[in-house]
Amino acid sequence: MEPPKDLRSHLEEKIGRVWELLAEGWRELLSRSGGALTHFGKTTEQIEGHQNFPDWSLLAGETWETAHSVIIRLEVPGMRKEDFDISIRGNVLVVRGVKRSEGEHAGRRYSLMERAYGTFERTMTVTHEVSRDEADVSYQDGVLTIILPKADHTPPRQLNVS
Repeated sequence: MEPPKDLRSHLEEKIGRVWELLAEGWRELLSRSGGALTHFGKTTEQIEGHQNFPDWSLLAGETWETAHSVIIRLEVPGMRKEDFDISIRGNVLVVRGVKRSEGEHAGRRYSLMERAYGTFERTMTVTHEVSRDEADVSYQDGVLTIILPKADHTPPRQLNVS
């Protein structure tokens, strides 16, 4: 038995709208967070222990400028500050690290595993010339904060049109 035409039309319209929303969500995720998608390489302990953790995860970040600094914050929960290697190459900030899984995993049967572990590298473009020697890096509550003083410390000035 075939559904009434109105119901069929209504269902087709709703399904089409769901697909549009799903596609829109993926487009936004890729455009806004494409740089946050980070590959995690396997560590020796994972290879030996045959851990089947995801190879990709999001390391969400944000960057903004003040009159004197460029500030970069990166969400990297579950790490120790000793596990980071941070450098600046030209106008690119490079954050490398090792995110380690805690505890013994033998015998565990995961019903959900979305957290990636292993070695990673995340790069972010620095939009202004900065003074590398005066950089301040801190890590608290899973957020890595990097403050890079601008090389030119002259704050912007409002110019009047005459």
